[in-house]
Amino acid sequence: MAVPAHLEFFVDPSRCIGCHACVQACAECDTHRGHSMIQLDFVDRGHSTQTIPVVCMHCDSPTCAEVCPADAIKKSEDGIVHSARKPRCIACNNCVLACPFGIPKMMDDQALMMKCNMCYDRTSVGKKPMCASVCPSQALFFGTREELAEMRPRSRAINRFQFGGQVINTKVNMLVPRDSNVQKLDVTQYMHELQPTRTVRLAVIENALYEAAPD
Repeated sequence: MAVPAHLEFFVDPSRCIGCHACVQACAECDTHRGHSMIQLDFVDRGHSTQTIPVVCMHCDSPTCAEVCPADAIKKSEDGIVHSARKPRCIACNNCVLACPFGIPKMMDDQALMMKCNMCYDRTSVGKKPMCASVCPSQALFFGTREELAEMRPRSRAINRFQFGGQVINTKVNMLVPRDSNVQKLDVTQYMHELQPTRTVRLAVIENALYEAAPD
């Protein structure tokens, strides 16, 4: 079995509404053993309520597999990076620390690393992964590029991410505005990007302070 080459996974952060439907559905994937392998992160919690679903990006050269001393993490020919194999995993946490996207999860009760495998039991037979099948805003989409182009004419997909001096190519795509000149997302640059400060005037508090001030 293999994920059909014409079907791809797309993430559109601008459409995420923070409903957690994907998180709940992920735990129902047969290969995840009742655990959710997806999470919602705040983009900038101090300034916005915007969330983004975080799934495994299935890197062309997966760092998690490269640092595994037991050779427990494998990437199949269709580009899917799988959870560690139980007979080999030594629960060293190397993969957890090395992944630039923060994906692998160490299941301490099982001494086993588990991660999003794009619901391989479903996608390998042409079905949508659980998260994409329940996302009400289609922030997570699984289908063809032709379908995506028809649905999102103002967006385009990129799959190159920069972390410092390293560029990582991924199987999973991120959507950006079509008219932007972004060719790759510089993750570390955005991490240190300063947000504009805002001043909020609260009339109720100001009036109370004015009334309490001595004559």
